[in-house]
Amino acid sequence: MKKSKIYNRLRYYLRRLAYDFKLIRVLKSISREKYDEKISASLIYGFLSAVAVNLFFQPGHVYSSGATGLAQILAALSTRFLGFTIPVSVTFYLINIPLMILAWYQIGHKFTVFTFITVSMSSLFIQFVPEVTLTNDPIINALFGGVIMGMGIGFALRSNISSGGTDIVSLTVRKKTGRNVGNISFMVNGMIMIIAGVTFGWKYALYSMITIFVSSRVTDAVFTKQKRMQAMIVTNHPDKVIEKIHKKLHRGATMIHDAEGTYNHERKAVLITVITRAEFNEFKQIMKQVDPSAFVSVSENVHILGRFVETEN
Repeated sequence: MKKSKIYNRLRYYLRRLAYDFKLIRVLKSISREKYDEKISASLIYGFLSAVAVNLFFQPGHVYSSGATGLAQILAALSTRFLGFTIPVSVTFYLINIPLMILAWYQIGHKFTVFTFITVSMSSLFIQFVPEVTLTNDPIINALFGGVIMGMGIGFALRSNISSGGTDIVSLTVRKKTGRNVGNISFMVNGMIMIIAGVTFGWKYALYSMITIFVSSRVTDAVFTKQKRMQAMIVTNHPDKVIEKIHKKLHRGATMIHDAEGTYNHERKAVLITVITRAEFNEFKQIMKQVDPSAFVSVSENVHILGRFVETEN
């Protein structure tokens, strides 16, 4: 009976806390399709990052970029100066907790929810995937680890989710100042390489540089956010479609009135809009909601002459 009272009271306080922080409202506002897509991407990123860290980076004393590399550095320093090792999964989570609080208030609630899920998945996988030495060659560790980590980051970015770390800092500063802050990642990665060089020798700083370069190249190959796509929409509800495209994607559209189909000679409107690859999944959801019977044709890798605004999603 006493345990039941404690459980009910704890459940009440947790629900109250979630309500106060608008968490329940945020979760209800996210569609089932987005949950499936983003959680799948979080799982893929978490597993690939754990494989890269525990099978290549840690055994070879090679350090990744961003928060993952910083977490590796802190774990290595704890072993050297404290006499015991703080797991990489714990340091990675501790680095991201204050950043996720910052993201909740400065970037957006949905962004923070999926960042929390991604960080949690990554920490869990890093903790439970065993650390195995496949090779003692640091160059092989740097190359293979960079490829696997780059694939994980690329899949995450394709689904428009963040793995936390320097992404949150960069987005926050960009939102406040309106400027692109690429030097934040550069500074963090530079600090990681310097600490790696001082701690293990400068050749390991070079190996970490190789990993960061390979990871960024693979990420660019997998992540196709900047690719433009032209969508041609044949619809009976052009005003509703345009409203959603404006409101959700912040994109313009060109409308052709009274287009006639050659099969049944029905008159419809044709809309033409250009979106990025990162916006494509949300565009599909918009069309399913507004006009499921619309005919949509999408062309990839279109070239643009004129003004095309790159938006942050």
